[in-house]
Formats: sequence, C-alpha cells, structure tokens
Amino acid sequence: MFNYIWPIGLVVLSNVFYQICAKEVPTRMDPFASLTVTYIVGAVFSFLMFHVLNRNASILQEYHKLNWAPFVLGLVLVGLEVGFIYAYRAGWSVSTAAVVQSAFLAVILIFIGALLYKEAITMTKVAGVLICLIGLYFINK
Repeated sequence: MFNYIWPIGLVVLSNVFYQICAKEVPTRMDPFASLTVTYIVGAVFSFLMFHVLNRNASILQEYHKLNWAPFVLGLVLVGLEVGFIYAYRAGWSVSTAAVVQSAFLAVILIFIGALLYKEAITMTKVAGVLICLIGLYFINK
C-alpha cells in the first residue's frame, strides 16, 4: 500500500511548494530567465539522484533508450511553469489558480484516457466531471 500512496504524497507536497515558488518568482525578473535557473537545479538534482539510486548504471546507456516523450515533456513543463507564473502576475490567487486548472484538466483527461488509452468513461467519472464543473462555478463566484 505504501508503494501506491507515497508517489501521490510526493506529487501533492511538491505541488504545494511549486505553487508557492511560482507565485514568488520576482515580478521584475523575466519568467524564462527564472526557468533557466530552475532547470539547471533540476538537471543537477536529477543527475545526482540517478547516480545515488543506480550506483553501477551508465546514464549514457539510459539515454540510448530515449524516445520523443522526454523532449516534448521538457517543452510542456516550460509551458506549465511559465503559465502559472504569468497567471499569478495577472492576479490569480494561489487558492484558485491550481484548483481551476486541475478541474479543467480532470475533465479533459477523462476524454484523453478514453480516446488514447481505451479507459472506460463510467457514470462515476461523468459524475466527477459534473462535480468539477460545479466546483469551478463556486470557486469563481
């Protein structure tokens, strides 16, 4: 059970700090310049963690396994991060920006899951979509 729960806990904890950091990027600083520091720190940390967790492995051998996904993920991450930075600069509050995007994301991913991964759209998921949409209405009141 722990192996099922800890990754989501890490995502939630990381997302809390992510939102705080995105809101605190200095407004005088260009968001893309800020992200260069972010990605240098992320790259160094990832490199170190690879070697800590895989003591006898070769990172170059791992790179031979690459496909398109890590490259597109890099572009997507920049979009996510700069989007939140600009959203906060435009006046979105921490308490609503992430919730609003998550609700829209949940609705979209229901359909992506069905179309790309053949996941079932159940009545429970439809109810969840409706709850998300109702929640968006109340959050933006």
